[in-house]
Amino acid sequence: MTFVLPLAHGIGGIRDPVIPLWLFFYGASLTLILSFVALGVLWRKPLLEGRDQGRPLGEPWQRVILWVGWRVLLGALSVGLLALVWLAALVGQPDAGNNIAPTFVWVIFWLGLVPLVVVFGNLWAALSPWRAVGDAVAWLWSKTGRDWEPAAAYPERLGRWPAALLLLAFATLELAYPRSAEPRTLALAIVVYSWITWAGMLLFGRRTWIENGEAFNVYFGLLALIAPFAVQEREGRRVVTIRPPLAGLTARQETPGTIAFVAVMLGSIAFDGLSRATWWQDRVYDAESKYIVDSPRTADLVATGINLVGLVTAVCVIAAVFLIAVRAARAVSDSREDLASVFVASLIPIALAYAVAHYFTLLINQGQYGIPLASDPFGRGWDLFGTSSFQPSLFNSPNGIWYTQVAVLVIGHVLGLALAHDRAVAIWGSARTAIRTQYAMLALMVLYTCTGLLLLWNG
Repeated sequence: MTFVLPLAHGIGGIRDPVIPLWLFFYGASLTLILSFVALGVLWRKPLLEGRDQGRPLGEPWQRVILWVGWRVLLGALSVGLLALVWLAALVGQPDAGNNIAPTFVWVIFWLGLVPLVVVFGNLWAALSPWRAVGDAVAWLWSKTGRDWEPAAAYPERLGRWPAALLLLAFATLELAYPRSAEPRTLALAIVVYSWITWAGMLLFGRRTWIENGEAFNVYFGLLALIAPFAVQEREGRRVVTIRPPLAGLTARQETPGTIAFVAVMLGSIAFDGLSRATWWQDRVYDAESKYIVDSPRTADLVATGINLVGLVTAVCVIAAVFLIAVRAARAVSDSREDLASVFVASLIPIALAYAVAHYFTLLINQGQYGIPLASDPFGRGWDLFGTSSFQPSLFNSPNGIWYTQVAVLVIGHVLGLALAHDRAVAIWGSARTAIRTQYAMLALMVLYTCTGLLLLWNG
């Protein structure tokens, strides 16, 4: 049985909406402007300030959720899945549609975890197979009577820069390399990422590298700040807390490299939309067509190089526009604070909105193919769980998809605007001053929204 080829894109189609595109631009912009005015009138004191700590759940819930056995069971499961996916990618059928590795990596893992961490918090802390292996090695090492000491001190100035570079490398594989869905490519990528992660843990310590260099932990950790649930350290013990949604985003993000990381989160998805535009694909084809027949490898390198330039440019533009808006807010308020660390978290709901708008159809449609592939992960004709004949029910209503994308994108930007306003009121203590400093942020949100709509339309 042949399945849909997993691609790192959502599903659109030929749309024929009643409302013209230009009206969506005006409507989205007007929604943001009206929201901005409403915030200035109604949101005159910080509503999220100091609420990021939340309140602890009851002791019975603490015992159930923080039961140490979960870490062992989930860790063993995640390590087993990593081994299975790697083996399937390495020795299974090379056809991406009949091998579980591409669907698992690009859809079930990369997209499927997003709604879970946004609702329940950073589940990746318990599900990471690399962390599980590191913890197991450290536990076995401790049984010999010795402590696992890092080989080197982690330079504070590096912050999250390693994670940002690794996320950019992951995005390059996903969006720039033409053969990203091939199982053998993924087998090599898993080996390389695993080696870097475990080497980082060994060199700098598990917790230090996980918090700064493990790209997926930083990615899911930032998205988890939206969630109403969190696990926090209090008086030397871990506590599960509940808090208002978005409250976790009020904390300053002062770790170096955070802006770069968030810019990669946003810029990679923006480039995904750009890369599907006909004119971009024509440029890439014109460049690689000279080598496709005589040297396919060279053609792949040319396409990857061009796409990488586009990806890096998108990331840099996202970061530059944000920093310009922050500088404008600083000039208006005559403030000397590091406002970038204050407002960068307001981009995270936008990154979530971009991800949902671009990929929700891919998750819904291609994710269903994980059911039959679970019974035949290597593409050998097996039926381990009796699901190999499962027929997915696909959601492919182009107009419905488009309206959903528009709504999600606008809501994400309104949430970002509200969060930035709350931070401004908390800093300056005056709604009037907060509004004056947020004109540039409003312009930024309008620009991001219209650009996002244009990319979705052309995609």
